[in-house]
Amino acid sequence: MADIDARTGNLAPSDSLVRITHVIYALHAFSAVTGLLGTAFVVTAFLTGWPSLIAVIINYAKRSEVQGSYLESHFRWQIRTFWFALLWVLVALLFWVTLLGIPFAVGILAITGLWVLYRIGRGWLRLADRKPMPL
Repeated sequence: MADIDARTGNLAPSDSLVRITHVIYALHAFSAVTGLLGTAFVVTAFLTGWPSLIAVIINYAKRSEVQGSYLESHFRWQIRTFWFALLWVLVALLFWVTLLGIPFAVGILAITGLWVLYRIGRGWLRLADRKPMPL
């Protein structure tokens, strides 16, 4: 029988699933910080770094196990962060190709990188407090 969280009335996830969610945030953060420390943009390191790719694969593989718990919102948050970042990188690439749009492309990549860092930080802090992510 599944445990129910007394505060929220939702399904209480197992400690192992909470740990996995922390690991997923750590993998995403590692990729993003690699972009800060290296020559790549945060967002390109986030999208192409093996830690983020592994994290998204884990998100999809474990998604059914977190349904009904507050972790479901974190998985949705992580997956959306990845795919929306990819979308903005593709938009930036379209600007880059035009040559005149290179300054816009650099701006889009920088803003998207900051957005990725924000989403990782906000999500991880809410996970530490055992709170769901907003829709």
